[in-house]
Amino acid sequence: MASELTVSSKWGYRYTANWNTRAEVHEVKDHSLAHLTTQFPESQGLLGNFLRVYQVHSATLESGVLTNDAVLDELARMRDAGLGIGVTVTGAQQSDVIDTALLVSRGGRRLFDWVQATWNVLEPSAGPALARAHRLGVRTIAKEGLANGRLSSRGDVAEWKALALQHAVTPDALALGVALAQPFLDVVLSGAATTEQLRSNVAARATTLDTSSFTIAPEQYWSARSRLEWS
Repeated sequence: MASELTVSSKWGYRYTANWNTRAEVHEVKDHSLAHLTTQFPESQGLLGNFLRVYQVHSATLESGVLTNDAVLDELARMRDAGLGIGVTVTGAQQSDVIDTALLVSRGGRRLFDWVQATWNVLEPSAGPALARAHRLGVRTIAKEGLANGRLSSRGDVAEWKALALQHAVTPDALALGVALAQPFLDVVLSGAATTEQLRSNVAARATTLDTSSFTIAPEQYWSARSRLEWS
């Protein structure tokens, strides 16, 4: 069973809230070389030889991480030592960041083996870029399959809950099932925080549905996401 598992971690943020969900600032992005060389030993110390993939957390074009030669060279050294290197993206410009990341190379080959992006029935705009990555042999991961809970039983999309009831499944299982059916996605993350949520999530089965009526503009999705409360 252990050989079927892939353990990954990511770097690039410093958590600052001290477990206070009402904190004014929860985390600070830092894509510097100094932060990479601080966080990697921490991840390695906790995960040891189980660590297989190390990802840039929420890369954006503005953060400059994809053009920072010192950081990219260090990630390449990790790759050459046998570690898979990934990049996670976020925001309305996910596709642009994915396409930029796919062009980054070191030592004559592509640096990033993995790409993780938000993909769900409300915000599927990264799909074409993920498909391009998949065709190049890059492993793809979908995060936020439940749109931060909006597509779960406690979510605010009433029409989605009605559709799930019609198909006799829970809203979360339906949302994850649609993601699992996408041919360009290798991994769909659960995000479960409780045993009950995990049991419901793993009931998901690949489901082919036309969900285009649920799609909203990326800017609208990310604006609404920014207003969600931390939990």
